[in-house]
Order: sequence, then structure tokens, then C-alpha cells
Amino acid sequence: MDGKSGVIAFVDLSTGVIEERKPGDALYERWIGGAMLGAALLAELIPAGADPLGPDNALAFMPGRLTGAGSLMTGRWTVCTKSPLTGGWGDANCGGTLAPAIKRCGWDGLIFTGIAPKPVAFVCDERGPRLEDASGLWGLDAVETEARVAAAWNAGGGKLKPAIATIGTAGEKLSLISGISNDGGRYAARSGVGAVMGSKRLKAVALAGSKPVGAADPETMKALSAAYAAAVNGVKLPGFLRGRALTLMGRLLGMKTVLPLDGILVAGIFRRWGTIYNNMAGIVNGDSPVKNWAGSVKDFGPARYAKLDPDRIVARERKKYRCYSCVLGCGGEVDAPSGGLMHKPEYETCCAFGPLLLNDDLDTVFVCNELCNRAGLDTISAGSTIAFAMECWEKGMLTRADTGGLALEWGDPKAIVALLKLMIAREGIGDILADGVAKAAERIGRGSSGCAVLAGAQEPGMHDGRMDPIMSISYAADPTPGRHTVGAGAYYNVSKIWEFVSWAPRVTRPYRKAKEYEDSEDEALKAAALSAFKQLLDAAGGCLFALTTGLNHWRFFDMLNAGTGAALSPDEWMAKGAAAQKLRRDFNAAHGLSRAAWHPRLSGEEALERGPLAGRSLPLAAMVRRFERTIAEKAGPAKAGAGGSAPAGGVGSAQ
Repeated sequence: MDGKSGVIAFVDLSTGVIEERKPGDALYERWIGGAMLGAALLAELIPAGADPLGPDNALAFMPGRLTGAGSLMTGRWTVCTKSPLTGGWGDANCGGTLAPAIKRCGWDGLIFTGIAPKPVAFVCDERGPRLEDASGLWGLDAVETEARVAAAWNAGGGKLKPAIATIGTAGEKLSLISGISNDGGRYAARSGVGAVMGSKRLKAVALAGSKPVGAADPETMKALSAAYAAAVNGVKLPGFLRGRALTLMGRLLGMKTVLPLDGILVAGIFRRWGTIYNNMAGIVNGDSPVKNWAGSVKDFGPARYAKLDPDRIVARERKKYRCYSCVLGCGGEVDAPSGGLMHKPEYETCCAFGPLLLNDDLDTVFVCNELCNRAGLDTISAGSTIAFAMECWEKGMLTRADTGGLALEWGDPKAIVALLKLMIAREGIGDILADGVAKAAERIGRGSSGCAVLAGAQEPGMHDGRMDPIMSISYAADPTPGRHTVGAGAYYNVSKIWEFVSWAPRVTRPYRKAKEYEDSEDEALKAAALSAFKQLLDAAGGCLFALTTGLNHWRFFDMLNAGTGAALSPDEWMAKGAAAQKLRRDFNAAHGLSRAAWHPRLSGEEALERGPLAGRSLPLAAMVRRFERTIAEKAGPAKAGAGGSAPAGGVGSAQ
């Protein structure tokens, strides 16, 4: 075993035909698996100019190559498609339990094409793969859909517990900011992937297989995982440490001098709080965007941000949650406003429905988290769209005549919840906003584009590139723009990637933070290293948080070799990652999409007047150009046949 089955399942929803195809070893050797393999397959399958919500688009569920191979922190899956939000390459990444379930069905990927004539669910169990009528599920929210599918499975005598992915009503209504849920509200949220699933009338995917998955060198993999688990388990935070102390960490990260740190220290922080540690750390140094990226901690001071203290959220936590093969355990389930449990709001959600809207009411954050999880809206895009609408209201571009009488005042909890419900229902002003900021600005006009903080046509993550310039490079230059999980100086400095990759700049001594704002070779190399590594990460099913604990602890390149049976150097692996970045960029070019534009607030061209980032700007256009040259160089010379060795007439051979 080498972490793959060599088989991809293709489902034509228009005809109901299900085929298993073998792409061939050459394709795996070049593109590894996961999202990288998905990009190679979809580059061939999706014709140039295809309507993202039409039958020619494809929707691929791609588990990582190392998922099930005995490696820790490699249990994630990526949805790949042509994005209806941006019009170019779209992907969304998620944890949970779906990735190993796909592998245990005997597949390295599950690809849907066409459009079903009526709502369907794709099911695979001991009886094999099939499509079932899901008309009775249409109209249900994502959480209720999963519960219904699980109940029917149990009533039918299913022998194994299924992993289930669903869409909510937002996906059904083709909201361009909708995602795909699994495990009761964990989301592959970005790029509008939920709208693609809804357009195909695919309501749910339920999988329960028992086929084995393994590594080429299981003993080495076992030793690597054991060493990493020991490193993580060896980190203990003092019991007396409280969330408010995280402001000190935030101020440290915002200093004028950057101090190299051992990433393993963050393991304790993730285990105690998860991503919500940044509720306190990010606001004080400017990382957290405020008031639609036009404000700062001066507008959302200690008395307000303290109400979002992660300790207040953890107090509502009823049990911890881990994704498959995870040793960190950053997730948790909390009391839901409507009763029962829900996944706790992540930092991105807390910021998008908190400081971004000048809202300090924690209950409102919880309500919005549950509404989005059930309907299937991306919380980053949903909160950003409300922030856009509130700025439009403040500037007179929206009035009560437009909003149905709803006053969109900054920080008003009732207005926030009411507007979100209208977006979910696609009613009134909510219908104007339901497809995100880009479409809303287009529909509203009146100069509202000046309030539309976007990278390309996607709302950026809740991290300000005026604090971390590599983040802005990623927002602008990645083929899926606006993504906060691609690159950041903060990620790089704890990664220790320079200990493995020969061309990655070393960060072993304190340096002036001002250097990060320069259009320099070092900053371009850092951004290129993170970009290439992210492609490898998504190919393997790896977790970004493992990278932030340090590759000196999480021996990712050794895991790739142990899992696949290869004997490649880190530089050779990274060349594959850089080539995948080029493949995704080439996809955009084939579909008529050029480099993403960005709002001037993302670069500081529209600078803040006060707060920790006052006056900060970066030469983003020059930095993006240098990054693009650098990543192209690291990909090596172009090779013929980007899609690999698939025979004429289709991707791989039907079995």
C-alpha cells in the first residue's frame, strides 16, 4: 500500500451512471493526490467557459493522499470545482470524518458531473455506490439533513456508521457564498462550492466503506507519528493562564522586532482554546479587521473585545472535538442557541460577526454561527457582506426604502441577525446580498464598490495584510483569492521550513518587522515557499495547524516519503507544489480570469488613520509580481501534458 487505491469514482448525475476509473500511476507520481490530483483531473474535465452552475462543471471531493496512511494531522478533504463566486478555480478545505470515509470506499476521489433531474443523495455502503431519491430532504437545513440521513441509515440496518456531507437551504438557493457541511456543521465553506452542489441537485453524500488504506513504510510512519504526538503532548499550559493574557501575546507579535519562536508552543494554545485565542491576540496588534477594514482597536477597545474573551466561549463548551488523525484537538461543541449542541464559533466567525461589525454581543455571534451552519453560508463572506451593507447604510448608499425599513446601524445585534436571516431566505434586501459583496455592489451601484473589500470577487479572511504583508500577497495572488490559509509571515516564522527546503530564507535571529513591508527577494521566497507547501498540504490531506507547530516536529516531508514509497528530497516535493500552483493559475487563464484585483484597504493604499496599523502600507502590486516570478521559477520548466497520462476519450480507463 502507498496511500492510494489508484481509483477515482465518477458520477454522472444527469444519467445516473457511476464509473470507477484508474488515472494511472504517472498522474499520481506527478500530482500526488488530494487537491493537486483534483486540479489535474478537473483541468481536463471542465471546458473553458463552462457555466459554474451548469452541467459542464464538475464537483470533486478529494481526500488527502496520506489520509488513512497512519500519519497524524492528515485527515482533511478538499472540494474542487469552478467557482461560481470568482469564475475561476475554486476549492474549499475541511476536516472531520469524510476524508477517511472516501478512502475506505476504495477511492482517491469522488467526482460529480451533470445535473440530476431531481434531488438525490449519493450513497456507498456494503451494497456498493448508488444514487437515491432525496426529494424529502430538499428544503431542510444542513444539520437536520445529516440527522435524517443518519437516522434512515440506522433504520435500514447499516452496519457501519456513515460520514455524511450535506448542503443547507443556502446551497439549494444557489447562494454564491454557500458551502458544504459534514459532521454537523464543519464546513468546506469558501469559493461557493455549496452553490455548485445545489445546482447539481445533490443534497447529500453518505459513505461507509471498510477497504483498508495504508502506507508504503508503515513502521517509519508509526515512528514519525509517535514522535509528533509526544512533542504535542509535552506542551502544557499553566492552569492559571486565562484568555485575557492572550493580549500580551498579540502585542508581542505586533512588536517592531520579530522574534523567532518554536511553533510547538502553539499546541497548548490550540488545545485549550482553538482558533478563538485570536479573539484577544489579534485585536490588539491590528490583525483583526474592524468596521469593514476601516477601523481599529480604537473603535473596538478593551471593554468591548473583552466580551469576546475565548474563556467565555470555552465556558459553554460541552466536549472537545478532533478531526480524524488529529492530536491537537482544537475543535469543540457548545450549547446551541436553539438547543442541543453545535460546533463552537471559530475565530474567523467571531471576528466576522464581531469587530468587523462593531458587535460585542457574544450571544449574537453564537446565533449567527448556528444560522450559517444550518443554512450553509460561509461565515467569513456572510459577515463581510453585512459589514459592506452597514458601511453603505452609514454613507447613505442604502436607505430604509432599500432595506424594508431595517436600520443597519453598526454593532446592532438585532439588525445583524435580521439581515442574516433575510440573506438566508433570499428575501428583500437579503436577496441582493445573498451572493456576497461583489454581486451586492454590482446590484446596488451608487458608488458602493468603494465599500466592497474584496480580493478578486471573494471576501478576504479575517487577518489584515497591513499587519502581515504575506497574507495580502496570498489574498491577491492565489488562484482562489482572499484565502487566509495559504500564506502569512506568522506561519512562515514558526514553520522552520528553511531547515528542509534549500531555497527558503532562514529566520533564526530577530529582525525588524519593517523588512516585511519591502518588495524583496526574501519576502517573495517566503510567500512562494508557503504557497508551494500549501499545495502539498492539500494533496496530502494535511492540517495548516500542524505546519504552525513546526516542521521540525511534524516531519511532513518524511511522512510523504513513508506514505507514498517515494524517496524525494523536500526541494523535489516543493517543486511539485509550485507546479500545482501554476496548474491552478493556468485553469484561471483558460477560463478568462486574470490576476485578482484587491481593495486598497488590503494594501494600505487606503491607510488607517489610527490604531496599531496607522499609516501602514505595502507595495502590493510589486510584491505580487515578484512572487509570481518566484513561484514560476520554483515550478521548473513547463512539461507537456499537465493532466498526466490519461488516455484519449476520458480521464483514466473505466473499470
